[in-house]
Amino acid sequence: MQIVFATNNLNKLKEVQALIPNHIKLLSLKDIHCFEDIPETQDTIKGNAIQKAEYIKSKYDFDCFADDTGLEVSALNNAPGVYSARYAGEQRNSEDNMNKVLAELKNTNNKEAQFKTVIALHLNGELKTFTGICKGKITNTKYGKKGFGYDPIFMPNGYNTTFAQMKLELKNKIGHRGKAVAKLVSFLNS
Repeated sequence: MQIVFATNNLNKLKEVQALIPNHIKLLSLKDIHCFEDIPETQDTIKGNAIQKAEYIKSKYDFDCFADDTGLEVSALNNAPGVYSARYAGEQRNSEDNMNKVLAELKNTNNKEAQFKTVIALHLNGELKTFTGICKGKITNTKYGKKGFGYDPIFMPNGYNTTFAQMKLELKNKIGHRGKAVAKLVSFLNS
């Protein structure tokens, strides 16, 4: 089986490749000669994932899956949420995004947060979605150099390190994307 993962984010691609069994050949957008930005104009994480999968299916006619992920911070009414990638502006800068979250949480003790990933799978003419959630808290400062996005300020429940301090194998095991991909793989193997 071969399937396209509809992302231009090389970090996401690397994370997901580590989770997909060898009998499933994962193709990137580059592999199918898709170099345009895929629209993400929906107002929910699930909506964006579906929109991206439908775009690739309709334009390139490949079975595919797409994901969208958001950081939901309790004290910020679940923001940045669907706007996580561009929370501090259209430049989509992770440092700016993290700095904005840290500044907004400076005067609150409620640091509860969760990462949510929704994967939309377009396979054999059907659309299915899979959700993964990882609960945790926002730290007061950045820790670690691994990972990407908000990883340096997110500490999952039950751990005393941020995602950016963890080995990829552990992050994939306990993290939101890993949980969603596990559901996807289980479905593909059934």
